[in-house]
Amino acid sequence: MSIHNTKQIPVIERLRLPLSDSDLRALARLLADTVESGSAVSFLAPLPLERAEDWWQKTTTTAHPSAIFLVARDAEGIVGTVQLHPAWAPNQPHRAEIAKLLVHRRSRRAGLGTQLMQAIEDAARRAGFGLLTLDTKQGCAAERLYRKLGWACVGTIPRFAFDPDGTTPHDDVIFYKELTSP
Repeated sequence: MSIHNTKQIPVIERLRLPLSDSDLRALARLLADTVESGSAVSFLAPLPLERAEDWWQKTTTTAHPSAIFLVARDAEGIVGTVQLHPAWAPNQPHRAEIAKLLVHRRSRRAGLGTQLMQAIEDAARRAGFGLLTLDTKQGCAAERLYRKLGWACVGTIPRFAFDPDGTTPHDDVIFYKELTSP
C-alpha cells in the first residue's frame, strides 16, 4: 500500500504589481488569518478584510520602486509572503529591511517560512544589498526561525507593541544579517 501526498508544494514568486483584485483579496485573507492566529504583525484582532485590503493596496502602491514582494502560492492560492524594503537614506544604499513574513495557518510547520526567508535573502543579494535588518516579537516562532537561519540579535526593546488582543504588551527583538555574495 502506498500513500501519496496530494498537498501541493507552494511555489515562491515575485508578486506582480499593481495588484490584481484576486491577489489583493488573497493577501488580505492571509494577513487577517495571521492576525487571527495571534501573530503580532502590527494589527489588532479582529482585522476586517476591507482594512487588510486597504493596507496591502497602500503598501504596494507607495513602496520604494526597488521594494521586493514575494508570495508563495499553492493550489488554493497565496499561502505566504515576505517583503524587502530598501533603506530610504542616501548614505545606506547597501541596506534593506525585511518585513511581514506571513505564512497561512494551513501551511505552517512545513518549512515555508524558511523557504520564503531564503528566497528574499537571495533576491536581496541579486539586488545588491549586503545588510538586512528585521524585528519580531520576542519568543515567537519567527524569532526561533531567524536565529536558526543565522540572523544576529542586536537586542530587545521592552513593551514595544501590543499583541493582537490590544492589551498584552510584548518585547521586540531586533536582528541583522550580513549577506555574502551568491
